[in-house]
Amino acid sequence: MSKGGVTLFHVVESGDSLYSIAREYGVNATTLADLNELEDPDVLVVGQTLVIPGTPDPNRPTIETNAYVEWYTELPSQTLLDEVRRRAPLLTYMMPFSYDVKRDGTLTPLNWGGLDTIAEEANVTSAIVISNIENGAFSDTLAQEIFASEEIQDKLIQNILAEARAKNAKDIHVDFEYLRPADRDAYVNFLTRLKEAASGYILSAALAPKTSATQSGKWYEGHDYKRIAEVVDYVVIMTYEWGYSGGPPMAVSPIGPVRQVLTYALTEMAPEKIMMGQNLYGYDWTLPYKPGNPQARAISPKQAIELARERNAAILYDTDSQAPYFNYWLEGKEHVVWFEDARSINAKFQLIKELGLRGISYWHIGFSFPQNWALLDDLFNVRKLQS
Repeated sequence: MSKGGVTLFHVVESGDSLYSIAREYGVNATTLADLNELEDPDVLVVGQTLVIPGTPDPNRPTIETNAYVEWYTELPSQTLLDEVRRRAPLLTYMMPFSYDVKRDGTLTPLNWGGLDTIAEEANVTSAIVISNIENGAFSDTLAQEIFASEEIQDKLIQNILAEARAKNAKDIHVDFEYLRPADRDAYVNFLTRLKEAASGYILSAALAPKTSATQSGKWYEGHDYKRIAEVVDYVVIMTYEWGYSGGPPMAVSPIGPVRQVLTYALTEMAPEKIMMGQNLYGYDWTLPYKPGNPQARAISPKQAIELARERNAAILYDTDSQAPYFNYWLEGKEHVVWFEDARSINAKFQLIKELGLRGISYWHIGFSFPQNWALLDDLFNVRKLQS
């Protein structure tokens, strides 16, 4: 048994049942099942973590939260819309992802399919997200071309503002990645011009998870933490994807590297500028891992629990990375799954409290992680910006 804030969470042991756990904590079994969104409360998995309902701390801090929303069809599915609607009371911002910038300063269309209405009804501040994605990948040459022409930038900025007005968005969020080191200053200049033109709007930017100002690598060198933070209202630091679909099996956001990135960020900007990035998913790898093998499959925490139950696998917990995992066999091949649970997200929540950060930003809301929302509601007040 562990404690996170006021709410407790219980790690299932052999012989436990929902009713025995409920009796142990003096709570109603139905309430326990509902809080953890258990579809089959009669079958629990050894190592599974359950959040036990408690009384929220009246002195809990207030933070801001954001969720990116991504879909791969013309319109977001009804399932995705329902999930956004369900989580909207605990969101400050919602960011449909994304409007891809074209080389002539226009934007690819993005049909929100009612997301703007959901945001307005739940008092969630929506954002126009622009990215330098071209042909399905971040493009440094696309960004270079934008940065090289003030005429194209002016056209782009006008298109961004027009779309923000059309969607009643109050935040403009820039996710430019894999920038050339030579464009480091040009990117700051573009953000500065955008900030000046977008008077009355919030401006935010996504940052790669750096640990030093001189960190090498294509993902890092184009992002100047200090100067970008001086321009924008807040940043989202992408503190996830250490374990990724094409890489070796490991926790997606291990607590040590996450802390290291945030500790460095605090040397370059104030804590109230920082939204910690957090994955709402894990990965299922086929073993043995070899570079070039089929990529790992993204899996939600809820799906991970269901898979562990189907394969009769006990869930283990790595205390170094503060993340759960389990192994199973299928069709003669071993798999390992790393994902998130109440213990792992509680470790990140405690880090936000310790460092006094602005809040947390989720990538992305299409993955079901019930315990995250239960603990978020218990440990924090969520700020709403609109009147």
